[in-house]
Amino acid sequence: MSGRFVRNSKYRHVFGRSAKKEQCYDNLRISNNAWDTNLVKANPKYISVNWQASGGGAFAVIPLDERGKLPEHLPLFRGHTAAVLDTDWSPFDDSLIASGSDDGKVFVWQVPEGFTLHTDGDESHDVKPVGKLMGHSRKVGHVLFNPSAENVLASASGDFTIKIWDLQDGKSKLSLKHNDIVQSLSWSADGSMLVTTSRDKKLRFWDVRQQRPAHEVSGHSGAKNSRVVWMGEHDRVATTGFSRMSDRQLGLWDTRNPTKAISIEDLDQTAGVCMPFWDEGTQMLYLAGKGDGNIRYYEYENDKFQYLSEYKSGEPQRGIAFLPKRGVNTHENEVARAYKTTHDTMVEPISFIVPRRAEVFQDDIYPPTVGSKPAMSAGDWFGGKEGLPPKISLESLYEGEEPVEISADSVPKPTRTETAPAPAPAAAVAKPVRREETPTPTPAATTSRGPPPSMKDNKESMSAMASKFADDEDEGSSDETSSFEEVQKPVERPSIALRQEQKTGVRTPPHVQKDPSPPPTERSSALSAPEPEPEPEPKPQPGSTLSGESLSSSNATSTPAPEPRKSEVPASSSATAPTPTGAAAGLKDHLLDIKSLLQRQAEQIADLTREVGELKARLGEGGHQ
Repeated sequence: MSGRFVRNSKYRHVFGRSAKKEQCYDNLRISNNAWDTNLVKANPKYISVNWQASGGGAFAVIPLDERGKLPEHLPLFRGHTAAVLDTDWSPFDDSLIASGSDDGKVFVWQVPEGFTLHTDGDESHDVKPVGKLMGHSRKVGHVLFNPSAENVLASASGDFTIKIWDLQDGKSKLSLKHNDIVQSLSWSADGSMLVTTSRDKKLRFWDVRQQRPAHEVSGHSGAKNSRVVWMGEHDRVATTGFSRMSDRQLGLWDTRNPTKAISIEDLDQTAGVCMPFWDEGTQMLYLAGKGDGNIRYYEYENDKFQYLSEYKSGEPQRGIAFLPKRGVNTHENEVARAYKTTHDTMVEPISFIVPRRAEVFQDDIYPPTVGSKPAMSAGDWFGGKEGLPPKISLESLYEGEEPVEISADSVPKPTRTETAPAPAPAAAVAKPVRREETPTPTPAATTSRGPPPSMKDNKESMSAMASKFADDEDEGSSDETSSFEEVQKPVERPSIALRQEQKTGVRTPPHVQKDPSPPPTERSSALSAPEPEPEPEPKPQPGSTLSGESLSSSNATSTPAPEPRKSEVPASSSATAPTPTGAAAGLKDHLLDIKSLLQRQAEQIADLTREVGELKARLGEGGHQ
């Protein structure tokens, strides 16, 4: 079937595997605050969890290797006077974390050396912040570190502003003003731009150091919250939101010209907000809905999100976090790991694995990834410098060695993806193509998943097959064959009805000439009926769906037609070869001629039968007398 290909992808069979209960983190008291955040954040050493604490706000930090049921009393990170709404780990220091709270403050914390949840004493010692950032007048709902510069932090507040902090001196140096509460934010890969969604249903792309939006467009039209994630080093962002009919949606936007979304796809009608997570190494997007137990994942290709599969679970999540790529288990072909909350008492790890049996490092699914060194200092970034942080080779981590640093400039950047142009219509192809020179489909065309072929595609496919068989029969007579797209007028020849008119002088009635082709039940009898005076028939042209041999065999009771002379047979060439459409039209005319002849013979037989009946009647009357 033409146009149907299986899309080639290394991640088509990625599956999610949940951990056993003893490998989970149990006996937690996860915050039940209704603010829309992810509740948990993870890095290769720790997980942070917003805690349901009395007497002020707090969050817990859990070492990844301390699994199972946790102690009743944990050392908490206390200091806020109201509930902690969001936390974020520094991408360049696994022990540095920032928090935003309902009290309008941003605190910075340092995880103590050798931190553990299991202490010898009955009472645990809480951790105090190492830095306090004051400046917001209302609650701070989101905090996010810059992915390129060290000690640069963004915080979004209910006072409709985003402040950019320099943690080295504890001051806010930039401020981005919105018209409503910010619902989500995401940095570009080089940390020079920021994209935000807001409750006013606007999607804004900020040139941060200019403190003004470069673009401001309408986002998802639904009233519920919207999320956004910058797709790594691409100039694309992905958004999740709702339509006016409360359908969940997934959108793709071009950051250079976001006037209109590249695509907006309806997902389902579930009420939970979708949390998007982008994996730069695999070019995959993960969607986890609040209140869902499932996690969808897509592969980005040719400006489209190609659906791969879905991790299904009966345990719904309120929050989820993904581990940085330098923390995954490369020995088990794990390409991503998520930590999701269940029942507000447990954090469950979920590994996404490429099913392979190879026992060596799989470099095709583990390209270089961002390491733990920044591209620049906070002072350089505020001074206008831009750049990508250096990357590391995951193969060195696979061998248990120190990470081998790779310059970001030496890693090929993702190419700018454009929507593939539609193929040219068949009528636009004028020059015939030699069979041996017919271009083969490119990998991009053969690996993309598309909709089922239309009726037009099926007709063109059948025409191509018919042309191929006709070309194979005529290989010995011509070196070139015509492309089936070239439209050529079929060879005109006198019909049987016209020849009969010329011989008998009786004109065929118009209604007989214009009768449609016989139904399928009459065709077999029409093909097998004898012809009174057979005429030489021209040899069928390439592309015909019925050869001369089949016609002669079907007219077995008629006088065999003489072999046509070479001068009467048109040469088979790219200039004179009719198309399958023309051959079908000629066959239809031939069948109409046969039908008209049979109808006239039937009328003659009826007349003879009537005359015989009248003679019998007369003879009967004479004998009676």
